[in-house]
Amino acid sequence: MSSPLAIDVADLSKKYGDRMALSHANFEVPMGSICGFVGPNGSGKTTTIRMLLGLITPTTGSGHVLGESITHPEKYLPRVGAMIEGPAFYPALTGFQNLNVLAKLGGFETKSIQSLLDLVDLRDRGNSKYKTYSLGMKQRLGIAAALLPNPKLLVLDEPTNGLDPAGIHEIRTLLRKLADSGTTIFISSHLLSEIEMISDHLVMLRLGKVIFSGKTIDLLAKQQAVIMAKPEQAFDLEKLLQIAKSAGFDAKIVDNQVQVSGSSDFSANLNKLAFAEGVTLQSLTPIRASLEDTFFEMTGE
Repeated sequence: MSSPLAIDVADLSKKYGDRMALSHANFEVPMGSICGFVGPNGSGKTTTIRMLLGLITPTTGSGHVLGESITHPEKYLPRVGAMIEGPAFYPALTGFQNLNVLAKLGGFETKSIQSLLDLVDLRDRGNSKYKTYSLGMKQRLGIAAALLPNPKLLVLDEPTNGLDPAGIHEIRTLLRKLADSGTTIFISSHLLSEIEMISDHLVMLRLGKVIFSGKTIDLLAKQQAVIMAKPEQAFDLEKLLQIAKSAGFDAKIVDNQVQVSGSSDFSANLNKLAFAEGVTLQSLTPIRASLEDTFFEMTGE
């Protein structure tokens, strides 16, 4: 039996004038996963999120969120938490007071506010005014606000935008904690290296088209690994290149090293073959392809 889906879209498009902001998109997000929604700025991520949240109407196609059609957002929105385009809070109110106002406006329980502040690591700063918060704290309060409805699905648009590495790490830890407790997270970002560290699933967009949808691990497995070998003596470069080619691998010289396309298992063998031919290696480094490399290879950028 297939696992239930938090989001599925079929042939979803949005046209503005004669520009396709999203073109015939098909993808699925399994329940309980962290799904990275990635692509350069302007690739259609925010447009898609707005359609999923019922803020704009698709030109063609269909979609479901938590099993309900996106034509009836009122049926699923009470179970969805969202943070898009940076949270808006009252600067002079404390974090606690801001959440209290939002809970009352939304008709949510106020008794969960303290536990949400604890969850997003603002336990000690709940009584500080919002204007005294760092950018990372503001983003975490935004996520706490998105969690007020106790959602099954959390939709975040660029939640690490503008954060320093420590702030990014805090958000990453928080999202992992939420996913482990059963919340599905759909997170858009143009920071591919960031998404790679956190997401189980990926939907990749480029110029309004979905170029990949599936498990992160499956995408990275498609990538050819690379070994960088550097001989001790520069005059052995050509010889080392021929050794790799004779073993049946694609190889080329890059920055005074031989770049071999092949799995890292070949490293030890290459070392032995080079040694047998009288070539001593100064360094031998297997390099795993990153999401960024994969993306650029797929998009030809």
